[in-house]
Amino acid sequence: MTTVSAQRLASIFVEVADTLVEEFDLIDFLHMLTDRTADLVGAAAVGLMLADGRGNLEFMAGSDENVKLLELFQLQTREGPCLEAYRTGQAVINVDLSAATARWPRFAPRATASGFQSVHAFPLRLRSQVIGALNVFGDTKGGDFSGADVPIVQSLADMAAIALLQERALRRGEALTEQLQGALNSRIVIEQAKGAVAYANGVSVDEAFTRIRNYARNHNRKLTDVAQALVNDRTTPPELD
Repeated sequence: MTTVSAQRLASIFVEVADTLVEEFDLIDFLHMLTDRTADLVGAAAVGLMLADGRGNLEFMAGSDENVKLLELFQLQTREGPCLEAYRTGQAVINVDLSAATARWPRFAPRATASGFQSVHAFPLRLRSQVIGALNVFGDTKGGDFSGADVPIVQSLADMAAIALLQERALRRGEALTEQLQGALNSRIVIEQAKGAVAYANGVSVDEAFTRIRNYARNHNRKLTDVAQALVNDRTTPPELD
C-alpha cells in the first residue's frame, strides 16, 4: 500500500465528522466509508457488513457491485475474512487468496475468480463490542499492508462502529438492534431502486446507484427516501435519466 499522506487522511476524517449530524443518512454514510477506504489505500474494492439483532452478518455497503456479490457468497458459505474478523474481533491482514484455499475452501477460489489476489478484514468495534466488519480487496500481489497501514484502516472501521453507537441514539432509548434492522430494511429498498433505475435507463447497477445517490445529495434528501419513492411511484425523475 502507498503511504497515506496526513492531509489526505485528515480530509477523510473531516468528511466523516461532517456526516455525523443529527439526521445523518446511515446507508449513504456506509457507502461513503467504503468508497473513501478504497480510495485511501488504493484497494480494488471494499465491502462492509453489519450484524443484525441475532448476531448474523448482513451485507450493507460496497464500493462496487462486484464486491457485493462476493460478500453475499461469503455469507452464504459462512466462511471468509469478514466472518473471521467479526467472530474474533481481530483484523485479518495480508492474506494471499491464491494460497488461502485451506483456510477458506469455497471463498478463496471464488474471490480469485472475481479478480482479487489479496484481502484484509477489519472488525467494526467499540472497545469489546463488535458489530460488523470491513473487507478490503486487492487485485495485485503487491498490495500488502505495512504495520503503519493497519491502524489507519482500523480507525476507519471504528468510525463506522461509533456512527452506529452514537450516544444520542442511546439517549433516545433506541435499541441497537432496532437501528441495525432499520438499516437492513433500507438497504433492501435501495437495491430495488438500483435495479429499477438500471433497467429503465439501460445502465449498470453501479451507475444507477451513483445517479440515485447524486440525486439525493443534490436535492438534500435521504438516500432511503429517494429509493422508496422510486420503488413506490415507479417513475424516474428526469435528473436520473
